[in-house]
Amino acid sequence: MRLVLRPLFEAELPADFGEVIKNKLTGREVRTGEEIEVELLGKPLRFKVLLAEPSPLKVGRNTRVEFATGVTEVLDFEFDEPVREVVPFDGGFVVVLSRKVLILNHIGQKIYSDEFEELNRVRVSKGTVVIIHDGNKIRLVKP
Repeated sequence: MRLVLRPLFEAELPADFGEVIKNKLTGREVRTGEEIEVELLGKPLRFKVLLAEPSPLKVGRNTRVEFATGVTEVLDFEFDEPVREVVPFDGGFVVVLSRKVLILNHIGQKIYSDEFEELNRVRVSKGTVVIIHDGNKIRLVKP
């Protein structure tokens, strides 16, 4: 579980600030795209939720809180296995792993995910993801 926030205030954030904010948000449900407010030392601090994975996300002890600053947004993703291919399309991008296909939107939220015995190829045509699998089968996904 991961939470990426952009502070809507100007201040240098200390290294352990993510833990402080996580403690303040524990038990609270947040969604990608919303603005949230956290009270700290009697002052309200506002944040934009750039990514709540999954969305909605109930913040807990295992939630990783990260901060993005400035206008450049960088989101890193790490998978348990090597990425074979990434196919961009208008609605986001398709990540192809050895046996799994993930369709993510432009902010990294999962739209679709499935695993196949034998994953042959993945293509995109006019917003439809075509998955060729198990030798003689295709699956069309319209995210």
